[in-house]
Amino acid sequence: MAGHSKFKNIMHRKGAQDKKRSAMFSKLSREITVAAKMGLPDPDMNPRLRLAINAAKAQSMPKDNIQRAIDKAAQAGGEDYAEIRYEGYGPGGVALIVEALTDNRNRTATNVRTAFSKNGGNLGSEGSVSHGFERRGLIEYPASAGDEEKVLEAAIEAGADDVESSEDGHTIWTAADALHGVAGALEQSLGEAENVKLAWKPVLSVDVDEATAGTLMKLIDTLDDDDDVQTVWGNYEISDEVMEKLG
Repeated sequence: MAGHSKFKNIMHRKGAQDKKRSAMFSKLSREITVAAKMGLPDPDMNPRLRLAINAAKAQSMPKDNIQRAIDKAAQAGGEDYAEIRYEGYGPGGVALIVEALTDNRNRTATNVRTAFSKNGGNLGSEGSVSHGFERRGLIEYPASAGDEEKVLEAAIEAGADDVESSEDGHTIWTAADALHGVAGALEQSLGEAENVKLAWKPVLSVDVDEATAGTLMKLIDTLDDDDDVQTVWGNYEISDEVMEKLG
């Protein structure tokens, strides 16, 4: 249960996050509203809502914003969001999964297709790339949560499947249906996590060179800028040296 991976997605690139906090809050609010509408508005009785609230807290979203998003689910005539998954290939044959929550399927499909076509990619049909990923639970802690041995011990005790530790922090993987329970157990031993969510973990990763990485990051940024897109997952690995050159 050890090792380190440079597996990255748009939500982990903190520089981009800082510039897009308002947009991020909007996406987090949308997920909270959908989760509250699909189940009970009580996070203790609704695992998806609890995960959404934890994700919002990890990004320092104000409590009032979180409560408004929950209350919105009970309002009559509110927006009805559909969950849609898009799959395709970016530059260099990188496989991408785009998760969206939308109240207008045609608008979102057009925007996603345009983003792919203008940035060296091709949008495929559902299932075209997801076979190369596993649906897993993802829990992230900062390096300050403890050293590798402490986090590994806590993760084993909590029932996690795998741990990746580096100087940047700790990534803990679980079975998808065990995420809520493992996250709760880890919170008791390590405190509140930075990130708790369901993820698409690639079975095999693709190394991306500098020339391809620039176009790939542009595609991912374009997708992430769309209000309907919640998360972009990929099977790419980019070295720290290349990321530094890209700025």
